[in-house]
Amino acid sequence: MFLKAAGLVPLLALTACAGSQRFSLDGPGRSGMPTYDPPPLQSAPPISSGPVTSEPLPPPGGYPTASAPASPGGALPPPQDPYYNPNAGAPVTAAPPSAQPGEVPTLRGGGGQVATLGGGAGPARGAVSSRDGVVGNWTAREATGGSCKVQLSSAPALDLYRANAAGCANRDLQKVTAWDYRDGEVYLYQQGGSVVARLRASDGGAMNGAVTKSGAALSLNR
Repeated sequence: MFLKAAGLVPLLALTACAGSQRFSLDGPGRSGMPTYDPPPLQSAPPISSGPVTSEPLPPPGGYPTASAPASPGGALPPPQDPYYNPNAGAPVTAAPPSAQPGEVPTLRGGGGQVATLGGGAGPARGAVSSRDGVVGNWTAREATGGSCKVQLSSAPALDLYRANAAGCANRDLQKVTAWDYRDGEVYLYQQGGSVVARLRASDGGAMNGAVTKSGAALSLNR
């Protein structure tokens, strides 16, 4: 009987160990919490795509097209384009012919008569504004009403230019031998450098002034 009980001890020990291992594998986890398995994920249903249509883009406003039909409801608003031209494609009207430089405009009056503007008027002579504009022959008109000839030459005479007078009643004008142009004024000199007359250019190409010694009025005209 003792031997039979001693033989059962190892068998009971093995049975206890097997039961302990099965309890640790099938029971709760090491932390004492029950294990959780997540549910399987479900795939999302596929999204059906809508119908795709392709159409050519309309041309930009202002650029003419040969085959594009007219859009209903009016033209497109002009885009922000520096080269936009709302009149592009419109027929170009020819400009009226311009008058030639030599033609004179005419005005048609009553009775079929044609009047011309400025047809016979010559160009107005401008005021003398340089030394070269003074060179030439002049007619001097004195205060007494007489006239004489004064020639202003471009030939130099020391620091002045040569001049001479003919037929003048004024004795000072008879002594004119040189002239000069300074600051818009013409100076007539006699031998020795004394100023005989001083004149200033005016409109119409004339020069008006006075004789220095007597103060008598003097004018030179072409």
